[in-house]
Order: sequence, then C-alpha cells, then structure tokens
Amino acid sequence: MSFRVLRADGADREAAGRLLNRFAEPDRALVAAVAAILEAVRQEGDAALFRLTEKFDRVRLTAQTVRLVGVPKVAPEVRKIAAYALRNIEAFSKGGVPKNRSLRNAEGATVGEVYHPFRRVGLYVPGGTAPLVSTALMTVGLAKAAGVPEIVAVTPPPVNRELHYALRLAGATEIYQVGGAQAIAALAYGTASIRRVEKIFGPGNGYVVEAKRQVLGSVSIDLLPGPSEIAVVADASARADYIAADLLAQAEHGVHSQIVFLTPSEGLLHAVAVEIERQLPALPRRQFLDAVLEKNALFVKTKDLKQALALVEAYAPEHLALFVKNASKVAAGIRNAGAVFIGEASPVAAGDYLAGPSHTLPTGGAGKSFPGLTIDQFFKRVSHVTYSPAAIKKVAPIIAALARLEKLEAHAKSAEIRVSRRG
Repeated sequence: MSFRVLRADGADREAAGRLLNRFAEPDRALVAAVAAILEAVRQEGDAALFRLTEKFDRVRLTAQTVRLVGVPKVAPEVRKIAAYALRNIEAFSKGGVPKNRSLRNAEGATVGEVYHPFRRVGLYVPGGTAPLVSTALMTVGLAKAAGVPEIVAVTPPPVNRELHYALRLAGATEIYQVGGAQAIAALAYGTASIRRVEKIFGPGNGYVVEAKRQVLGSVSIDLLPGPSEIAVVADASARADYIAADLLAQAEHGVHSQIVFLTPSEGLLHAVAVEIERQLPALPRRQFLDAVLEKNALFVKTKDLKQALALVEAYAPEHLALFVKNASKVAAGIRNAGAVFIGEASPVAAGDYLAGPSHTLPTGGAGKSFPGLTIDQFFKRVSHVTYSPAAIKKVAPIIAALARLEKLEAHAKSAEIRVSRRG
C-alpha cells in the first residue's frame, strides 16, 4: 500500500502549509440536506422523526418503541470495566466544577457570579458500526457529575445492549433510539415523544455536526466534534510500531477518520509505513482501515521538529501524540489540539476509554477555537450585582456620563434618580 507523502522539507513546503492549515467548513450540499431534515422534524414532530429513522436506519419506530426503558443485563466483566472507567472520568471531572464567587468592587458594591447546572440536556452518542460505550461514559457521566437532573441520551437504532447499559450506568434519565440530524432536531425543537432540551452535547458524523451548528441559538451546544482524527509528531528516537498502532487505532473508527504523521526522520517515515503494512492483516475492520489509509492518510517529511510542530499547530488535530525527546516540554507549548498524548507510553486509546478527560474533542480544525468537553460546560453562569445607596452615589455621575457618550439618556437618568433629592 502506498501512502500519500508530502515533502514539507522541499518541493511540497507550500502545499503542506496550505493543506494542513485547515478550518471547519461544511459542504453546501450537506448544509441544505441537514436544513431540510431539521425543518421536517420542526414542522411534523414525531411523524418526520420516525419517517427519517426508517429511511436512514431501516428501523420502524412508534411512540411506544422510540424510548428505551429498564437496565439490560450484561456480562459481569462489562459491568466491571465500565464502572472502572466511569470512576476515573467522574474523579477527573469533579475537579473542574466551577465555583461561585463574590467580591467588592472599587465603590463598595458586591459583584459576583453563581453557577447552576442545566436542568435538561441532550447527549448524542454515535452508534452504527461500533457501540461507543466510552462516549456514553464520557458525556453522560459528566452531566451526572455536574448534577444535571434530566439527562436525555439519543443514539441510532438498533441500540447495542452494552451501550444501553452504559448509558444507564452513567446516569441517563431518558434514552431514545434515534440518531442523525433528525435526533438533533428532536432535542432542539421537541416532539410529542422527546421534550426539547437546553443544551446539546456529543460527537457524530457530518450530518450530526452540521445539525448542531444549525440549531445553535434555539439551544446551546458544546462544540463541533466530528469523525475521529489523529496527528503524530515523532523524531528519530521513536518506535515505529507504537506510532503505527496509534494511527491504525484512530483509522478504524470509520471511513471519514483522518490520520497524519509528521517527522523529520526519513528512516522513521519508512519504518512506520512498513509497520502499518505488518499490523494491518491482523485487524478486523479492514473496510474502514483500507479506506482511511487510501484517502485520508498523510505522511509529512519535515525539515526539522520545529517545522513539524508548526504544521501540526496549524492542523489543530483532535488527538496529538508526541513521540519526541523532552515530550513534556514540547507539550507545554501546544495550543491547538483537543488532547495531547505525551511520550511513547501514552496510547491515544487510554484517552479514548478511561484516563479521565472526556474524549469528546474538537475536529476538523475547530481545535483552534473550541476546547474539548469539560464539566463546566454543563453549568450556566449568572452574574449578581448589588449596590448599596452609598456605593451607587459614588458612581452615578460616571454611569450617567458614559450613558450620555452613547446618547442613551434614559440610562443616565436611571442612575441619577437614585441619588437625587427627589429619589
């Protein structure tokens, strides 16, 4: 198998810069298709939701079957490993719960902010070719740890037994077997079967990501996490077999996954290609792996490590693995990545399943603007402002002067009336 190689240290330098300096931009045809789905569910509710589910998932639903109830029985080992991962996720997340604060400003007024968990949130968990138990734990688990009372999970049908169990274990209070853009529409606008939510979370395919983008405003969203991707930056000291294994691990998510490998070492570039060829035959999801390796794999030969790091910052990968000397020092300077995996003993799979931070991360270059999912995103901030008569007296003239700069006389008088003799 031949891999696409860019020579950023020579003839392909400008092309590499253009190709890797990306930003998230939806396809126009996708935008139109998603808009039609959203409008159909908004106007027709359950009728459109069920019709679209039958069209895309080949599953016929009714108002009685769309909601999953109960807790399915799973093997003891499944219960054990899911509970282990969830403990790590919750322990890490709780350290990020935002704290209320209050202080006195210059004129003696009390100002502050308080945080309330959202009352009702929707969490999208991809289904299809792989039952993403880990995504259930790393999204629903955060909502539960934040104290959200109504946690609505949606996932495409038919729902895998272990996934159903993980959603319940993590804290989902409602589970619906619907997926795609139509599920996002149901969460955003509500139907007879699914009441609307305040905020939508979770990763998905291009349709799901675009649907989240379009419903923003009707509801809040977390970020725009799409198909999985990884970039690896390595120097000549790195192990080729580890790098190949990490690249293949992310490639097996699906045909839209992207894998990028950057190194100044010609020998390592070749060795990783050989290792991929060696490891590939033992892996079962060849239809996805072969498609990604053929269309969405990119090897980049750089002049030096500095150039590799500059290119990967422009790329802003969901996962960045650093196989370099002094990896911790290098990682401290990385700004544009969803998550950074530092050193050869840190497989991306550890972050996928149980390390602690959520694996719901920005993709498609959105890492330049969005962080990964954190527990504070399940809270809504409210500002508090309290002025005493003495405090407002000190600043009423300043408020009035600023208001008149903006030609807003009523604003000025609303401050002045509180300190006038008549007031």
